[in-house]
Amino acid sequence: MKLVLAFHGTRDPRGAVVCEEIADLVRPQVDVPVEVAYADVRQPDVRSVVDGPAVVVPAFLAAGYHVRVDIPEQIGNRPDVVLTSPLGVDAVPAVRDRLREAGFRRGDALVLAAAGSSDARALADVRRAAALLGASAVGYVATATPRVPDVVAGLRGRRVAVASWLLAPGTFHGSLADCGADVVSEPIGAHPLVVDVLLRKYYAARAVLLQSA
Repeated sequence: MKLVLAFHGTRDPRGAVVCEEIADLVRPQVDVPVEVAYADVRQPDVRSVVDGPAVVVPAFLAAGYHVRVDIPEQIGNRPDVVLTSPLGVDAVPAVRDRLREAGFRRGDALVLAAAGSSDARALADVRRAAALLGASAVGYVATATPRVPDVVAGLRGRRVAVASWLLAPGTFHGSLADCGADVVSEPIGAHPLVVDVLLRKYYAARAVLLQSA
């Protein structure tokens, strides 16, 4: 058996570094091999890594196309593979921690900045994360509207903080530097709370896989 951490994939090398950092924090906590795979853009893809019994944990912040369609298709009809739910809203505590590190103050207008998606269910996941975080509004940096700078501008008159609902640095996060906010948190990255969530999902799925063996 192995644990496969499935990431979106990015052309920015900093993103790949974060994926490996997360995997490096997970490896000492399990007694099986841990491999990184990508749903898109980078190699290896999930299909090439899942070559035997495995638990696949999508390190995605919303359940959009890649989580619902692409990754399951790459896995195929494999009874020896369990696909867990994505990281999703369980990453909110790590985002809250990044906000504190960035200088968020009680009373700040808070905007959750997400990549966006054409999948309405993924956008619903983002809104749920915003509600759990206590954000005043949601803005997007790529697919979907409203865009982050427009949301920030609409909240002027107050100190505005932007919480990055992005896993790794790159073009999307870089665009937040010019969004007009007073505070912008760092991407979630290889946060210990993220590692804890991934491990919980792995062990719950592993128990299911072993019971069915």
